[in-house]
Amino acid sequence: MAAQVQRMSRLMVKTLRDDPADAETLSHKLLVRAGFVRRNAAGIWSWLPLGMRVLENVARVVREEMDAIGAQEVLLPALLPKEPYQATGRWEEYGAELFRLQDRKGADYLLGPTHEEIFTQLVKDQCTSYKDLPVILYQIQTKYRDEARPRSGILRGREFQMKDSYSFDTTDEGLAESYRLHREAYIKIFQRLGLEHRIVSAVSGAMGGSASEEFLAPAAAGEDTFVYCPSCDYAANTEAVTFKVPVVEAAEHGPVEELDTPDTPTIETLAEHLGVPASATLKNLLVKVDGEIVAVGVPGDREVDLGKLGDHLAPAEVELVTAEDFEGRPDLVRGYVGPQGLDKVRYIADPRIASGTAWITGANKPDTHARNVVCGRDFEVDDYLDVVVVEDGDPCPSCGTGLKLDRAIEIGHIFQLGRKYADAFQLDVLGQNGKPVRVTMGSYGIGVSRAVAALAEQHADEQGLCWPREIAPADVHVVAAGKALQTELALDIAEKLGAAGARVLVDDRAGVSPGVKFTDAELIGVPTILVAGRRSAEGVVELKDRRTGEREELPVDEAIARVLG
Repeated sequence: MAAQVQRMSRLMVKTLRDDPADAETLSHKLLVRAGFVRRNAAGIWSWLPLGMRVLENVARVVREEMDAIGAQEVLLPALLPKEPYQATGRWEEYGAELFRLQDRKGADYLLGPTHEEIFTQLVKDQCTSYKDLPVILYQIQTKYRDEARPRSGILRGREFQMKDSYSFDTTDEGLAESYRLHREAYIKIFQRLGLEHRIVSAVSGAMGGSASEEFLAPAAAGEDTFVYCPSCDYAANTEAVTFKVPVVEAAEHGPVEELDTPDTPTIETLAEHLGVPASATLKNLLVKVDGEIVAVGVPGDREVDLGKLGDHLAPAEVELVTAEDFEGRPDLVRGYVGPQGLDKVRYIADPRIASGTAWITGANKPDTHARNVVCGRDFEVDDYLDVVVVEDGDPCPSCGTGLKLDRAIEIGHIFQLGRKYADAFQLDVLGQNGKPVRVTMGSYGIGVSRAVAALAEQHADEQGLCWPREIAPADVHVVAAGKALQTELALDIAEKLGAAGARVLVDDRAGVSPGVKFTDAELIGVPTILVAGRRSAEGVVELKDRRTGEREELPVDEAIARVLG
């Protein structure tokens, strides 16, 4: 039988009727039930034959579009020495997420989460002149991150497939062009994959660099929250949203007035006690930044986004204070902290805590708060940072319209890294004038295995998966309804389709009821289902569109032509 045909009687696949007990997301449930993946341990998955077909199809699309922009594929090791990551500081910055290990001689190694350092060393070794640049290199490689809570199936694993590419240019203009090429390639990739996506402004985090954008696939299972403006084209990861410091009209405020507020250590109890809205109060959260206590002020009706705060202060480590941190600090009264009088504490504030605004806040005394505490008069802000959790309706930074919130899966991220890594490794080439030129870099990632999960989230219904044709495990799923005549016809049709270049999955399993076969066809999600059923003796089969559910009975030759057309 033609190589394009896969008989299910010989396929290693075991479908499940019920969802796995530990599965929460749709993709986790369906990919396991349809026999695409199998869990080995927390965050570690095996790809089974049907899953490998989809994974390889995604990788093929990525390769084709990367090759189209002149990128060159390489394959670097996943097991990497410690020293390059020490040189950039990322050995420490990655913290617990980095898989570290030692060889028998005690030398330190890591399992690569990203490969900026190694690609930089490669180019330093291979490229010595401006004539060797620009160059774009990429790989599709297994990456590793020691996730604290691996979950959602292949969406958040400890081992995953990723395409990472890196551009090397001699000028900032060249970097901008490489960035543009990748951006356009990513749009084509996700369009071909059939992934609905949004491009949003993002932060660079541990990657470093300046300009950064994420490609997000909207999905209920998404762990990223992003905002978009219904009136303009603004869209951003919530950690990248910025707000301007508001201009406050001059106003007279009375002197600071201390208030007796027993048993009101929280904003909720304080607002209820005084009969004021939470927005009139000033919340002061204490954190430790590399061990030093820092106060963070936000309006009482808002929450501090610790992820956003951490990104602003990276690579410093940010953590909440504990009860022990108050010991020996009489200036810090738990539940009653105010910015006035905090001479020994750095004070970071959200832009809403603008100069001239008056607040009700802690008086730095037990059971006591203070009214008319004015920013710029009674306390100063050391640093303004956007640190509040973004909420639905917050003003768009571009046009002022209320923003909307949505959840999504990050499927791609592009960065203009600049010279961070080139500086660390002194990556220079000889310029046109004969003098050394420091190279500038870009870094660009696509989650290949994560894209499979995102597709499963976006392309499914109550019966199962509905793969887009470009990345489906087959073009057509031929089902033999059971009898010998039907099986013979199904195999004949499958052979003809395969010989004509179609990728065919044919269900020729003996002893399996037609109902189970139909259910499995719906679950596996090949875009076209062809059934050799009750009218097989007449040479008539049923053709079904998996996504729309539309059915049509056709003569065999016409059905084959329709599938191939």
